[in-house]
Formats: sequence, structure tokens, C-alpha cells
Amino acid sequence: MEEWNRLDERQRREALRQYDIIRRGAVEIVPEEDMKESIARSLLTGVPLKVKLGMDPSAPDLHVGHTVVLRKLRQFQDLGHEVQLIIGDFTGRIGDPTGKSETRRQLSEEEVRRNAETYQRQLFKLLLPERTTVYYNSAWLGKLNFAEVVELAAKVTVARILERDDFTKRYSGGQPIGVHEFFYPLMQGYDSVELESDVELGGTDQKFNVLMGRTLQKEYGKRPQATLIFPLIEGLDGVQKMSKSLGNYIGIDEHPNEVYGKAMSVPDGLMLKYVELATDLPEEELARLRDGLADGTVHPRDAKMLLAHTLVRMYHGEEAAAEAERHFVTVFRERALPDDIPEADLAASELTGGEIRAAHLLVALGLQESNGEAKRSIAQGAVKLNERKLTDPNEPVCAAEGDIVQVGKRRFVKIRLV
Repeated sequence: MEEWNRLDERQRREALRQYDIIRRGAVEIVPEEDMKESIARSLLTGVPLKVKLGMDPSAPDLHVGHTVVLRKLRQFQDLGHEVQLIIGDFTGRIGDPTGKSETRRQLSEEEVRRNAETYQRQLFKLLLPERTTVYYNSAWLGKLNFAEVVELAAKVTVARILERDDFTKRYSGGQPIGVHEFFYPLMQGYDSVELESDVELGGTDQKFNVLMGRTLQKEYGKRPQATLIFPLIEGLDGVQKMSKSLGNYIGIDEHPNEVYGKAMSVPDGLMLKYVELATDLPEEELARLRDGLADGTVHPRDAKMLLAHTLVRMYHGEEAAAEAERHFVTVFRERALPDDIPEADLAASELTGGEIRAAHLLVALGLQESNGEAKRSIAQGAVKLNERKLTDPNEPVCAAEGDIVQVGKRRFVKIRLV
């Protein structure tokens, strides 16, 4: 603890404050002494820490599960440190084998680039652009010659690679493992060598890959990074980790009504975990919820509404959160609606400023054959939009993802914007 012992009293108080913020929510810091030394070194030199997160753009959208580490990155930025955000356009072509029981399909360069562009737009809903440097790891991994790749491979033994549970299970079970998959943790670790990262973040499923960065930095004569390991959030099924491929996710870029509705379906047992790891609610609010749920003074439904409102507010703004809550209360709490409302596609090109004439909406959704028939239904008082009766066929109405349109007593559709 050489650097730590050099701190004066004021610096030590600041170092302890930063460490307390940084370790909050982490399940493990490897090693804690290196994390404290890194903070102390930054305070002594005035040089911000370089905090790394690697993300493979294997799908185009970020979900709430991703935001656990992204929010921690933002806390580092608020403390004055710099984020190294690595878009794994090179590693993404291989695909992270972590937790997989079979070799992943390799993505094309076009797929990875397209997903990466979408990632960047969403990432800055959480991160400060001025304290974030975005890297593509093809910039250095793509330039390694074969001799350098062999040198990299020589830094780690096969026995060390097979310490990973997924590789061990596949090897023991006689399932094929591509040699290229062994290189994934090496490439992720080499990113830390190239950028001389001080800290790297990852989920519990990424611990092996993150620690590889420390191993390779030592092998290449660099100062080894500290690592912070964070818990994974289970998805809406309450079992598997949140994943778009499993369909159990809440996307941060989804329509506000969709975010709100999905949040309301979070299992009761996971609700506090979502609040703690995925929202910006202060510690005192979390404590109030925890105590209230325990003693019965807070109803689980009200806690979920707070979670839902907060998630929408974080990614779409307060106005959208209030509107999504109104929509949910109107459609799902105050009225008896069918459980299996079919979806109907509405082309976004049909909307002007988010609006469409009432009669035309019915035709566009396939609820009526013609404008004349639609006008008659509206004139008869048989048409409702989110339980509001429509009376003027020429009225411009707002049509959003998840809105419910009703014709007569039994015909319902849920709008899906395409």
C-alpha cells in the first residue's frame, strides 16, 4: 500500500469516499489493494484512472442488464475518471464463448459494425461523451502478425484456459471446441495491454476474461489493472440472465410503454435487485422500499410502479415516464381487457408527427375494410383508443407502440409500430 500511505489526511478522506462509491454493488474486487492503490495514485498525480469496459456488439440493442456496469462507469466519470469503452468489432466476429454449450456463430464484419453504431447511440444515454473514449479493438488486434499471435498464445497455458467451466464441461462432454475460441479471453486481455487500463469492469460471467487482462499486463511488463466484478440481473422469467436472445429483457431504447409494462412484470423476488442495480434511486429510497416491503407498508405493485417509472424516466425523460404510467393505469389497471390481445402492425410512415386520422387508423390496422365503414363505427360510439371513446372520424389521434384499439365489445388489437 505504498501509494496509499503517501496520502495526506484530506486525500485519504477523498480516497475512502471514492472507494466506497466504487465498491458499492460489486460482488468482488480483485485485488482490493490494487483498487485502493489506483485511487491513491490518481489523487497523488492528478491523472484520472483509465477504466475499461469491453462490449461485443452481438445484438443491436442494449438492455437493463447491460446498464449495471454502465452505471458504474458513469460513477467513475462523476468522480473525475476516464472511460475506455471498447467495441469488440474484432472479438465480436468470434463471439464470446462464456456460458455457451456450443461454438457460437461468427458474425460478419457488416453485422458487427451495424450493431456497434446502434450501441454508441444508446450508450450515451448513460455515459458522459467528454469523459468517454470509444475504441474498436480491430485497430490493434487486426494488425497482429502471426509471430505476435504465437507470442500472445505462449503467455497462457492450455490448463489455465481449461479452468473455465464452459470449456471444461464441453471438453468432458465430448463437445467440440474451436481453437479460435481459446483466443477470445486472450484477445480481451490484450485490449488491456494495448490501452494500459487501470481498472476493468465485468459481470460475474466475465471474471475469467477480466482477470486475463491482469495476467497479460504482467506478462508484457505493464502495471496490472484492478478488476471489479458485478452481479448479473436475471431476466423477466426470473431464472436466466437477461438476454435478448431469450426474450426476457427490457431494452433501454424500447418504447416507453413497453419499458413500463415489462418492468411491471418483473418477479416480486427480483424487484429490489432491479432497483438497486439498474436505477439511479438513492440509497435511502432503496432502504425505504426494502423496509416497507418487509413490514407490509409498501405494496409490491407500488414498488414495481416506482421501478417502472424510474426506468422510463432514466432513458426517455420525466414526461414520457408520466405518460407511460398513465397508459398503464388506464389500460391495464382500471379496465377489464382480454389477456391475449393480438398485435396489429402500423407502419410508422402512416403517422405525421406521431398522429393519424381516427378513421384511417382503423383501416391501417385492418379493423375495418374501408374509411366509410370506419366512420360509421366511430359515429356509433363503438371505437375506443386506450379506453377513450373516439367520436370524430377525422380527429388526429396519437398512436404509439402498445396502444389498445377497440371496435365493438370484443375486437381488440395492440399497436405494433413497424
